Amino acid sequence: MTDQQGSKRISSGVIAAVSAAVVAVSGGVAWITWNTNSNPPTPSTPANSSQGITKPSPGPAVAQPNNEKTTNIYLLRPKEKTVELVPKPVQIAATQPDQVLEKAFQSLLEGPSQGTDSTTIPKGTKLLGLKVNNDEVHVNLSEDFTKGGGSTSMVGRVGQVVYTATTLNPNAKVYIDVNGKQLDVLGGEGVELEQPLTRESFKQNYPL
Repeated sequence: MTDQQGSKRISSGVIAAVSAAVVAVSGGVAWITWNTNSNPPTPSTPANSSQGITKPSPGPAVAQPNNEKTTNIYLLRPKEKTVELVPKPVQIAATQPDQVLEKAFQSLLEGPSQGTDSTTIPKGTKLLGLKVNNDEVHVNLSEDFTKGGGSTSMVGRVGQVVYTATTLNPNAKVYIDVNGKQLDVLGGEGVELEQPLTRESFKQNYPL
């Protein structure tokens, strides 16, 4: 009888111990599971992190706009009993003085396309060369420049050349050549040119 009671007590004790162990294990599993879900694993960083970074490829080069400069050519405008030199702005796709003036003269020799302003430079006159040297501008024109017109026409075209040549530097000295030779006398009426010419000397010696 005593043995049966003892075995019953032993069985009860074992059951209690096993139950406690199960509860403990279950609690531990639940705790691990909760921590695992609430704290997701942090991804490992490669030893060389730069290998995992893709650098953006450079975009296509952006074309730069052409450099343009606003300069003036000079035309003639009637004024009472005489004429006056007036500037006409033109856009030049160049930056170097020689190139700017070359393109300006090309525009001048084409003549006005509209408006009341005019030119006395004979049609067909060509620019054979142009050189800027410090404060000097050398302009070489074709022989057509010397043809036709009276003294007012001759003086007017000289003024157009002088003022257009000095549009970048109003104090520059201008030398006018025809077919590579310095022009000393212009036209049949013999307009003498005292070179070099400047804006100031033109206003004093060649009134329009």
